[in-house]
Amino acid sequence: MFTLPLLPYDRAALEPHMSGKTLDFHYGKHHQAYIDNLNKLISGTDLEKETLENIIRQTAGDAARSGIFNNAAQHYNHAFFWPGLRPTAEKMNPDAKTLGLINQSFGSLEMFYTEFKVAAVSLFGSGWVWLVKDGAALKIMKTSNGDNPVAHSLKPIWGLDVWEHSYYLDYQNRRADFVEAVLKNLINWNFIAQQL
Repeated sequence: MFTLPLLPYDRAALEPHMSGKTLDFHYGKHHQAYIDNLNKLISGTDLEKETLENIIRQTAGDAARSGIFNNAAQHYNHAFFWPGLRPTAEKMNPDAKTLGLINQSFGSLEMFYTEFKVAAVSLFGSGWVWLVKDGAALKIMKTSNGDNPVAHSLKPIWGLDVWEHSYYLDYQNRRADFVEAVLKNLINWNFIAQQL
């Protein structure tokens, strides 16, 4: 059975860009609900002892098991999302290798920020925006709802949740402001380097 992973920082550590109140709801309620639902759905099935990644791969595109896929993918996405953020007080820049890949794939760090923000703001409805590795190149990928790169045989490097529950308490309908704040203040570049 799956459990809620511990946050790698205090719930107020992302303020003022993401409030402790948002984390109470987003992490404590939404993420926990995906885990609770997933555990109920797979209990007593052939998926009960599978890894999260295998559950995602085995249920992707299967309409009869869409509930399992959605909850498994959302648990995976959130478990990947939290360590990809860093406390506001920890100033951080990409290391030379990561910056080199960013520059090779997007032209510059600023161009990466711009392209990522455009993708996040233009995603209709709820979903995620990802930095993924496809062969030797880094790419930006948009997915709707709980869909993720694992379901498409791509390697996720960093992901941003753009469901309203991720930002509404702090930014209301200003998704662009939320995306900008995270990109410029909360990216955990050490986490990204570990994924490359």
